[in-house]
Amino acid sequence: MTAPSPLLNRHGAVAASGPDEGVAAHYGSPVPEQRALEAGRAVVDLSHYAVVTVSGPDRLSWLTTLSSQQVAGLKPGESSELLLLDISGRIEQAPAITDDGETAWLITEASHGAALAEWLDSMKFTLRVEIADRTAEYAVLGSAAPLPESVESPAAWTDPWPQLAPGAESYSAVAEEEHPGADWAWHLTVVPRRQVEEAIASLEAAGTSLAGMWAYEALRIAAWRPRLAQDVDAKAIPHELDLIRTAVHLSKGCYKGQETIARVHNLGHPPRRLVFLHLDGSEHTLPAPGAEVLAPKDPGDRDSLAKERSVGVVTSAARHHEAGPIALALVKRKVDTEAQLVVRHRPPQEEGSEEPPEPAFYAAGQELIVRPDAGQAVGRPQGDFLRGRPR
Repeated sequence: MTAPSPLLNRHGAVAASGPDEGVAAHYGSPVPEQRALEAGRAVVDLSHYAVVTVSGPDRLSWLTTLSSQQVAGLKPGESSELLLLDISGRIEQAPAITDDGETAWLITEASHGAALAEWLDSMKFTLRVEIADRTAEYAVLGSAAPLPESVESPAAWTDPWPQLAPGAESYSAVAEEEHPGADWAWHLTVVPRRQVEEAIASLEAAGTSLAGMWAYEALRIAAWRPRLAQDVDAKAIPHELDLIRTAVHLSKGCYKGQETIARVHNLGHPPRRLVFLHLDGSEHTLPAPGAEVLAPKDPGDRDSLAKERSVGVVTSAARHHEAGPIALALVKRKVDTEAQLVVRHRPPQEEGSEEPPEPAFYAAGQELIVRPDAGQAVGRPQGDFLRGRPR
């Protein structure tokens, strides 16, 4: 892990926690920061992100053989994203990728950089590729608008979400023009770590302000954009998160995990689905990732919490400047799409306390992201194709 960002020394800066430890959650004005970021007038310090480079003439064809994405023809300056899966098709890595003509730049979560570099190095064999973890040299800045050329940068990535990539398919419940992410724009700019403060100072002089991770998270969740460190657990497959649209080429050659990708897509349905939640705004808190999502056992009787069952977990939550408290959650595929859900958050027990704190409950209206019938059933029983038995 890199040292905490020097921008945490700014007046009003409040440190983020969890996967964003080391940078600011906000700088004292979360709502104005969010509005400025959405308008393209703010920049987010992402210097905790990891940067890995792959150089050498075989780099793009090699990354194509290892990953879910076709990047062999990636041109200098173009952006994409790819997934590295385990043998069962579960997501292990999800780096952003851009190429400068000589080097592929991979940007990923702080907790995944070292493992990504190590695994890639173990897979190079006799190919003409060189892998380096450059996190100690380079930091990352995030913004809704491209940063000016005056900011020194060896690489910049533009998020493809939610446009369908070649060889992709949408698992979304809405038409493309109605997708909440249709207006989503996100850019990652790699800058020399020693020049982060200088780059921020030059941006501020030109009228760009600083925004914290809370601002980014709220806009990301509102756009239904999954994030590796938040929305991907040990069981997640790309179909459940609608990542087939931007990170998977369905007709490319063999790679680890491809059998599951093809089987679920062509013969069945993913066992879970990502859902957007509108949370009750009467609480002054937000549920933490991992909070249980409950649904009524009997859709006709929703009066008693005792009659509700756990059907999933919250993966991300934030307070949006217009929509209020919102969240993403992974729920079982067969959850009634019309059901009023409830989120149950169990606060951690305070040190020295004998009794666990009372759980907090949030009414949650669901909005479909991944539709329950996503995938293609072709004459086989609908079942859990990861386990090989009907559900």
